Amino acid sequence: MHVIFAKPESLTDRTTHYCPGCTHGVIHRLVAESLDELGLRERTVGIAPVGCAVLAYHYFNTDFQEAAHGRAAAMATGSKRVRPDLILFTYQGDGDLASIGMGETIHACNRGEKITTIFVNNAIYGMTGGQMAPTTMPGQITTTTPFGRDVNDCGHPLRVAEILSEIRTPGYIARVAVHTPRHIIEAKRCIKQAFRYQAEGRCYSLVECLSTCPTNWGLTPEEAGQWLEENMIPYYPLGVKRTPEETAGG
Repeated sequence: MHVIFAKPESLTDRTTHYCPGCTHGVIHRLVAESLDELGLRERTVGIAPVGCAVLAYHYFNTDFQEAAHGRAAAMATGSKRVRPDLILFTYQGDGDLASIGMGETIHACNRGEKITTIFVNNAIYGMTGGQMAPTTMPGQITTTTPFGRDVNDCGHPLRVAEILSEIRTPGYIARVAVHTPRHIIEAKRCIKQAFRYQAEGRCYSLVECLSTCPTNWGLTPEEAGQWLEENMIPYYPLGVKRTPEETAGG
């Protein structure tokens, strides 16, 4: 029998703990497929965050490390500088990366560390009960903003991809979504390109993945995909924001 679709070798057989409709599993598969297709699995080390993906080391069939909250980029930097032959990737949510870990993220990008970051933006703190995140939408109801996010008090949601794309150091920065097959295909292309740039020793890379959180959004999986389409994509426009081929510094 000719097999045309199978589990990537870079994923384990373990059942994930993610809620129904959560798109972490989709992103896991895209990362795993990219590692397999590029032949990188045997020299890859992932960095698990604090957040919904805290148990990512159970699901990827690669070596893994666990970072303190927000410190994944710092841990990846140290590992990569000690072992530049390794492929280092961090897998982080919006609380881990864009709140407590924003400093580590910006400076890793600014230094041009040869690591890859997969940034999952679901506009809310998922694991800890649905509090407002740095990426929570204006007016969005969370457990800590029961009347909706007031930008006059809390500021506007952070557009991480745009912030990093302004840094002069060459890098690969993209934003994708994973709520429809069409978007998943494009997300796979960008994630694979990010790992390819690292394998070539080219640059820092970050792929921001717009993701759904039906449980904390209080929606069905179908409604969550529609909410992402109607609310997040207009504020967080998709596409490649920067490539290393662009001249640094102008």
